Amino acid sequence: MPIVTLIHLSGHAFFVTIFGGAEKKIVIGCGNKLFSLWNMEIRKYYFWNGACEFKGLKHDNRVTNMLIYLGGAIFNLVSMLAIYSLVFQKILESSVIWYQFIYFSFYIMFFSLFPMYFPDGSPSDGKAAHLALRNKLEDRVTDDILVKKMDDEDSCK
Repeated sequence: MPIVTLIHLSGHAFFVTIFGGAEKKIVIGCGNKLFSLWNMEIRKYYFWNGACEFKGLKHDNRVTNMLIYLGGAIFNLVSMLAIYSLVFQKILESSVIWYQFIYFSFYIMFFSLFPMYFPDGSPSDGKAAHLALRNKLEDRVTDDILVKKMDDEDSCK
């Protein structure tokens, strides 16, 4: 699950990078910080959730924001199809590990795209992408994306 989460968050970070985001950080898990490695932070409960944090964008419009929200699902879909293809072509041996990877990737992708609000009021990636496209997204925080204000020093999800 942490690998699938890392792939998902890397999708968000990829599009943030393309559109000129600053101070990017991927947070795996929740709870107290265990350690940091490059621009990645691993938390105590590494198997549960995660976040992509950044400050500002050079190219900030409805389409770029929508792609950032959908980036996680796009990366999950591509990784899922790549693993399935490699198993199908017998390059990778058919194994429960690969099928679990595909299952968890689909699970993360499906629920991130499901257009809904979470109990804390933050939208899912799919809902945020829809709102961004319609220009109705007030703040750009979702369940796994946190846009830090330019004056925030140590914001943490």
